[in-house]
Parts: sequence; C-alpha cells; structure tokens
Amino acid sequence: MRKSVKIAAWVGVPAVAIIIGVSAASAGSHSASNAVTPTFSVPAPIYTVPPPTMPSAPAPTTPAAPAKPAAPALTVSQQQAVESAQSYLQDGSGFSQAGLMKQLTSRYGEGFSQADAAFAIKYLHPDWYAQAVESAKGYMSDGSGFSRAELLNQLTSSYGEGFTWAQAEYAVGKVGL
Repeated sequence: MRKSVKIAAWVGVPAVAIIIGVSAASAGSHSASNAVTPTFSVPAPIYTVPPPTMPSAPAPTTPAAPAKPAAPALTVSQQQAVESAQSYLQDGSGFSQAGLMKQLTSRYGEGFSQADAAFAIKYLHPDWYAQAVESAKGYMSDGSGFSRAELLNQLTSSYGEGFTWAQAEYAVGKVGL
C-alpha cells in the first residue's frame, strides 16, 4: 500500500510551496523497518508575495509661515486718529513723530487722547526719514534761505519740527546742504 503525505511549507520571497511526498513500502512488501523514503518535488510557485517595502520617509516640508493674527478691530476713535494721522503724513509738509503726536493730541489740533494718537502712529509706521526730507524741502522752497546749520536746527528743535539728529542730517543731505 502506498501512503502519500503532502506537506506544504512557505519558503522565502517569492514564496514557493514545497511539497514533500512520503511513500511507504509497496503494498506487497512488509519489511520489518517499514522504511519510509521521502521524495521531494518543487512545483511552480503557487502564490507570489511581493517583496517587503521599507516605509518611505515623509517628504520634507517647509514650515508654514506663521499665520498672522487677525488685526484687532479698531475702535471708532482709533480709526479716526489713524485717518487724521494719515492725512497729515500725506499732505507733503513732513511731520516728525513728536510733531505728529503734538498735532494729534493738542486741543488746538485734533484733540485725540494720547493713547489713540500713539496707536495711530504705531499703526501707520511712517518712514520718519522720508518725512524729514519732505519737511526740509518745504523749508528750502519757502524762499527764506537756510544755511545747513540753521536748517538742522529748525528740523531738530522741539519748537520746530522735532526730528532726531540722524533724521535731520539725512534730510539736509537729500536737499543738497
């Protein structure tokens, strides 16, 4: 009698089934040892497993720019101070930070609170050097005639325009003195 046992084992990638056939002594022979002779056969792959893949590293990303916080809503008085300051800065006469603050807060000027005037100036963030040049051009064009020293004095004086020394020197250089 012939016994046949098939054992399937998965080996490697791609997987291959190995079938081991075991045959016993033929039906007519009865040996004392009843020896079993294994036979091996390797059939074509029954199932193919794709090779393992390494997880890919995430693509490098550039950090997103931090989102700007939403601009806080302006109060009515802040909005009015911003509009007033903007009109002074755009009129071409040139205002220093100190001069614009005086104009916005003076009871003879606009009469805004210190807080609203300071907010408007910070909100607009003017180029004070450009404002100094505008002021110097105004003085030079009025026909009074200014020396370098006199124009520097007028631009930096707290009774004059109130620009910083650096702003005034820049402006005087730009107008040719």
